[in-house]
Amino acid sequence: MNISHIEHLGIAVENLEVSIKYYEEVLGLKCYSIEEVVDQKVKTAFFLVGNTKIELLESTSPDGPIGKFIEKKGQGIHHIAFAVPNATEALKIAEERGVRLVDKVSRKGAEGLNIGFLHPKSTLGVLTELCSKE
Repeated sequence: MNISHIEHLGIAVENLEVSIKYYEEVLGLKCYSIEEVVDQKVKTAFFLVGNTKIELLESTSPDGPIGKFIEKKGQGIHHIAFAVPNATEALKIAEERGVRLVDKVSRKGAEGLNIGFLHPKSTLGVLTELCSKE
């Protein structure tokens, strides 16, 4: 699979504006990008911490994945994302190794990355995202 680093930690939030204010005013981080990913029904904000990013995720629809997550579990850590050379190939490798997939092939995500998710029932309860630039 050849994971190179943690690409980002995804955190589900109810209100992006309030959450950005906390990360900037309390923690002293700087939001460098806000983006809506329409097909995933989510609006994101990114912060860089060393070489790792924090991605805040606000649902744009109650029936979107983040809306459902917050309804069930509340705000908090949603997923961990690992950088790989090719997300689709990494998904295939994971499936060959017996991992249940959310995505069979990668799709476009925030920041133009190709992304695919591994199901938390196969990953010790942690929703795991694989990300690549290709």
